[in-house]
Amino acid sequence: MPVLNDAGPLRCLIDDLREADVEIVVVDGGSHDDSMTVASSADHAVSAPPGRGTQMDQGVEVANAEWLWFVHADTRLPNDAVAALLDRLDTPGWGFFAVRLEGKSKVYRMIERTMTWRSAATGIATGDQGIFVHRELLAAVGGVPRQPLLEDVELCRRLRRLAKPRRVPDRVVASSRRWERDGIARTIVLMWWLRFRYFMGADPEVLARQYYE
Repeated sequence: MPVLNDAGPLRCLIDDLREADVEIVVVDGGSHDDSMTVASSADHAVSAPPGRGTQMDQGVEVANAEWLWFVHADTRLPNDAVAALLDRLDTPGWGFFAVRLEGKSKVYRMIERTMTWRSAATGIATGDQGIFVHRELLAAVGGVPRQPLLEDVELCRRLRRLAKPRRVPDRVVASSRRWERDGIARTIVLMWWLRFRYFMGADPEVLARQYYE
């Protein structure tokens, strides 16, 4: 779990996973809140330079399991998420979940359906969808891309060349705080524009500055 000033949601996520038979690894990117204190209840709590790609890759180095499941700190899991995941781990591969946004507006229902359809059609998911991958397959694509933005897109692009993703219909709940803060229309336009520029060869460093400005 890559975190940055996510103490509140991180506490909820660790509680979601506490009773499951999983190894919990938290990688902090330099939080100024109590994230590391909260993370002390995980199996491993380490620090890394900020950036989800870098943090996720650092987490892989710390984890001991053969399967890796990347979950954002502000994601909430349905009660049967772990069971649904385990049903798809019979042989090495990779995949992701369907998604639901926590906002109550009907617009979010349309957005989440579009996200789920797009990932099913393209084999490219976002980090909000709980990407999981066998360590053997991850190693074959060079690990998690250590880039400051769209590391999830790049990871999926590499993985789908080797294997078709396994889609879990159970929906993980993703935070809608950015949509609410910046506006739904602006966020949609920005994300599609960044993706388009990335697929056209733009530098992730440049895109990250625009995303976080």
